[in-house]
Amino acid sequence: MSDQPMENSDMPPEIDFTQGVRGLHHIPSDARVFMPASIEKSVWTYFSSKAEERGIQLSDLLTEVLKRDIEINEALK
Repeated sequence: MSDQPMENSDMPPEIDFTQGVRGLHHIPSDARVFMPASIEKSVWTYFSSKAEERGIQLSDLLTEVLKRDIEINEALK
């Protein structure tokens, strides 16, 4: 890169987007995304047993619970 100051709207000439792909890293809204999260063991134990009782995956149960929580929070606004 050059040491010359840039104008507010100028893109440095050494940055080349001609081979760029629009939306390459876009994650669709209905996609399932792996997101590691740390939770207390008691919470994990509780939800694991509930998921097993219902015969569903733990991630599906947690998604359901979080979506419900979002709906409640949005309704309270």
